[in-house]
Amino acid sequence: MTVLSIDIASISTAAYIVASLLFILALAGLSKHESAKNGLTYGMVGMGASLVATVALIIDHGKTSSVVLMLIAIAIGAVIGLWRAKIVEMTGMPELIAALHSFVGLAAVLIGWNGNLEGSQYSLASLNNIHEAEVAIGIFIGAVTFTGSIVANLKLSARMKSDPLMLPGKNVINLGSLALFAILTVVYVSGDGGTGQDVVLMVLTVLALALGWHLVASIGGGDMPVVVSMLNSYSGWAAAASGFLLNNDLLIVTGALVGSSGAYLSYIMCKAMNRSFISVIAGGFGIEAPAGDAKDYGEHREIQADAAADLLANASSVVITPGYGMATAQAQHAVADMTSKLRAKGVDVRFGIHPVAGRLPGHMNVLLAEARVPYDIVLEMDEINDDFPETDVVLVIGANDTVNPAALEEPGSPIAGMPVLEVWNAKDVIVFKRSMATGYAGVQNPLFFKENSQMLFGDAKDKVEEIVRHLPQ
Repeated sequence: MTVLSIDIASISTAAYIVASLLFILALAGLSKHESAKNGLTYGMVGMGASLVATVALIIDHGKTSSVVLMLIAIAIGAVIGLWRAKIVEMTGMPELIAALHSFVGLAAVLIGWNGNLEGSQYSLASLNNIHEAEVAIGIFIGAVTFTGSIVANLKLSARMKSDPLMLPGKNVINLGSLALFAILTVVYVSGDGGTGQDVVLMVLTVLALALGWHLVASIGGGDMPVVVSMLNSYSGWAAAASGFLLNNDLLIVTGALVGSSGAYLSYIMCKAMNRSFISVIAGGFGIEAPAGDAKDYGEHREIQADAAADLLANASSVVITPGYGMATAQAQHAVADMTSKLRAKGVDVRFGIHPVAGRLPGHMNVLLAEARVPYDIVLEMDEINDDFPETDVVLVIGANDTVNPAALEEPGSPIAGMPVLEVWNAKDVIVFKRSMATGYAGVQNPLFFKENSQMLFGDAKDKVEEIVRHLPQ
């Protein structure tokens, strides 16, 4: 009787390859609205397969106690994850993502220190040096990601001022930190082990933690969506570095996918905002303009819901430009209902989405998809900007900095040069706001005072529902 021998290592390797392919399919699926749900499913299945394969591999190596600890950790993480997923609102999603990035960074730091304490098992000195370089680089990337993500979380949750930290010689500090990191890495790799080498690594860790804090603290709130995307990239590279230390091919591949896709998304967003990609990495943009006397733009005009309903009912084309205020008011379902009713009356309704509307990439798209707004009427900024002169009414619902004409008209503005939705070119503009307060970037918006603009004050959800009630049946 022949007994089949099961090679767990080979099966785990095959599972890792399948998981890697599923992760690639997940990224491809998430690139479009229509396939996003399938993309998410691919990612979940791939992650599940990789976890099962890893547990099987550890059992095969006879480390049963490690499996028990791992399963306990997975159970605790699953409970916390389900709890947070259940209670978090869409308005809190950006800071939650920033917090999750910090966990990846912290894990990379801990794995790096574990690699340092265990030491290298290679007989060749050159391979030992490579191992120690991996430790230093992994800890550095992880520590920068950890503290940088904490600052992003604090800024996005309004527990820290969104204004950029302006230390004297900030660029010198950043460049000097990178140079010092290179020197410390060389010293660490050249060491012969012992306490001295541990001290060098401690100094390197503290340096990276401080640099991560300073990099993100130096960036203004208006640019936080790009920062979140960049931190996502950092977390990927931190994971890849951990993969090298743990000799785990799947972690290397997954980290590289996350790192490269996050970097590319950041590059796309920087081009959309007319920002320098290199400046994002260096923490050198988001600088506020020197304080001066507030410019007097005149008086604003107000409109009530019934008058706004009349404007919409008599319009042939309407464009809605949502922002973070729509998420705060949870007005997406009311907006979708209004859109449906206007389209039923023959009004051409479309949405204009700025690349950084909300507090993270795709924030508004997710909200509108949740409310079942048809994908084909949700357009990006470049697709809709040329159509504003032929638009009868624009509804600005909770957006501020992304529709600010100062970006194009005032060279001294902190957001100067940032492409925006040119809503002021429409015949009429109705701005939904709770007050005349400035946006997240702390910049006054001259749109509110233009002759074709009217302010509709109050909760966005309540006002949209009131407009729907006043629409002619």
